[in-house]
Amino acid sequence: MKKYLLVFLFFVTQMVFAQQDCITAIPICSDADIALTPGGTGTVAESEHATGSCLYGESNSIWLTFSIQTAGTLTFLITPTGAGANNIDYDWALYGPNHNCANLNVAPLRCSYAGLFSSVTPPLTGLNMTATDTSEDGGGDGFVKYIDVLPGQVYHLLLNNFSTTIAPFSLTFGGTASLLTPFDHNSAQIYQPNPFLGAGPDQDGQINVCSPSFTYDFSMWTSQILNGNPNFIVKYYRSATDAMDDVNPITGPITANVATTYHYSISYVDPNSPTSFLNQCRDFGTINFIDRSFTLNPASITECSNNNSGTALYDLTSVDVGLTPNLTVKYYPSMPDLNAGTNEITTPYAYTSSEGSAFVKATNEYGCVAIAEITLKFHPIVVINNDAILRSCFIETNPSTAVFNLTAALVTGQTGVTKTYYPSMADAVNGTNPIATPAAYIAPNGVAYVKVTNAQGCYAVAKVTLVVIPPVYSSVLKDKIICMEDKTTLDAGPGFNGYEWSTGATTQTITDVGVGTYWVKLKTGDCVALQTVKVYPAEQPVISNIDIATNTVTVNVIGGTPPYNYSLDNVNWQDSNVFQNISRGNHTVYVKDAYDCDPIEVTIVVPNLVNVITPNGDGVNDIIDYSALAGKQNLVLSIFDRYGTKIHQADKMNGYKWDGTIGGKKVPTGTYWYSVTWNENNKKNTAFKFSGWVMVKNRE
Repeated sequence: MKKYLLVFLFFVTQMVFAQQDCITAIPICSDADIALTPGGTGTVAESEHATGSCLYGESNSIWLTFSIQTAGTLTFLITPTGAGANNIDYDWALYGPNHNCANLNVAPLRCSYAGLFSSVTPPLTGLNMTATDTSEDGGGDGFVKYIDVLPGQVYHLLLNNFSTTIAPFSLTFGGTASLLTPFDHNSAQIYQPNPFLGAGPDQDGQINVCSPSFTYDFSMWTSQILNGNPNFIVKYYRSATDAMDDVNPITGPITANVATTYHYSISYVDPNSPTSFLNQCRDFGTINFIDRSFTLNPASITECSNNNSGTALYDLTSVDVGLTPNLTVKYYPSMPDLNAGTNEITTPYAYTSSEGSAFVKATNEYGCVAIAEITLKFHPIVVINNDAILRSCFIETNPSTAVFNLTAALVTGQTGVTKTYYPSMADAVNGTNPIATPAAYIAPNGVAYVKVTNAQGCYAVAKVTLVVIPPVYSSVLKDKIICMEDKTTLDAGPGFNGYEWSTGATTQTITDVGVGTYWVKLKTGDCVALQTVKVYPAEQPVISNIDIATNTVTVNVIGGTPPYNYSLDNVNWQDSNVFQNISRGNHTVYVKDAYDCDPIEVTIVVPNLVNVITPNGDGVNDIIDYSALAGKQNLVLSIFDRYGTKIHQADKMNGYKWDGTIGGKKVPTGTYWYSVTWNENNKKNTAFKFSGWVMVKNRE
């Protein structure tokens, strides 16, 4: 309690300097250092009546009294302090034990003075362990012998500043004994810890608060100060003067502030010794409030609401609201949440929100709280057009696709933006798989996406509809079939913006074209469709074979387009393929189909008929001989019996002849059938068959 007592005695000095008499001696309630400034002599000049005192008159005197708590030796040191201390001469006289202030003629137990003749500056005096004199005789060093004390003894000490200058001094006790005090923390009288200590024992009465002005009830500390001891009374005051005079104590909650130093006193009351000088002891202390409050700055953060999503990703921890490392920080989406401690933003470094506010709550090591609003803003929105359409002409080699110039799409009217192009929305948002050649993007009908990014790095993704303009062909222009020797007209039809034929013509129609393949470029708008048309030659009919039976010729035709027409003179035509009554010799058969093209023609031979052979060796009608047709391809003479069994074949090996024998033996006389087949020497190798019967007369 050292500091409290010093303050107490200092105040007493200022208030009772005219009452410095033994009867009103100031109790020393601790063996701690004392600092005082005596002024005046009081009512009674006791030094003038004292027997055996070394004091000569009083100039500026003060009486102190103290009691012994533990036995031992007692010393003290009186030191002048303040300005001019080197010229201050303090005298003193110690009375006791158990001195009676009413007896003025009692010799002091010890007496001495500093004297300005001392070589020590400032001049010192008191009791010490080395002096042997009990009273200063004028030739010493200002010190006299210590005293031996016992518990309960009461002493009175008179100090007098012999100098006319009022000057302070300090009094320091020493030795092995201790003074009686009601505020001794180490005794059984009271354990009274200072509840107001701050960071160290020298910081008396420091209380951390979170506001410069607040309502405060000091009485909350009383029970802790008393610690259950009923012999103490604690009071609180607004000023030191009120504390010293014990007036205007604080009796209830008040509006306190950090600018004021408040005071408290602890008074001792000994119910077993109402006259004890200790009952006069009052311990004093100060209470200072330290404003630990702090403030945060409202701030704002602006981020991108990408793709016009209506939200942005905010890093609330990057906002400078004035946070310091000692603070515990939490973030909330609203003030009600902050007040209730609900819905805390657990990832403030990645907070997704619409425009509005978030709130930061910071708490320092003293429990003080500050709150700041963080305004959440969007950068200017990237304005896009999602209705952009690009139309492009089909690629001729792959008509379902086209080449699109995506850079020409009107997706925004804003300037200062950059555009990147992607095949899908996901790619655009993630920035993956960009289209490498957006000015020549090959795609079918569908969409592409343009990521439009402004100077702040904000983006929106615009959709571009891609329309492949399909080829427009002529519904009029068709392949044709004409006679090989004919010409025709090709008509592409009306409705096109331009025509370009393979012949070089630029008209809707071209004429006098023969068999062949032609193309025309048909222009519709800016697109050109290449349409191919073929003029086929009519397929000519083919005389597959001709059967000649006696004087009847049957012409068999394949290919071409029926119906067919037949003629032997290319003038007279018939629908039937059978000609009757044809004479022996060479004839030409003409055939044409429904296209009425130049007819095909085949030369036929109607050979002489042999109906009887008499193989008797007379040289007349001995054999059937068709060697005259040996120039025909695949010429074969076949002989059949009446049952249709082939019994002989005459060809190149036997000269195309039959002599009426089989294997050298004559056949029986009878009627046999025969046929002669060959292929005509023309492009079609027309097959011919001549058939008839022959009578073979052999002699038996």
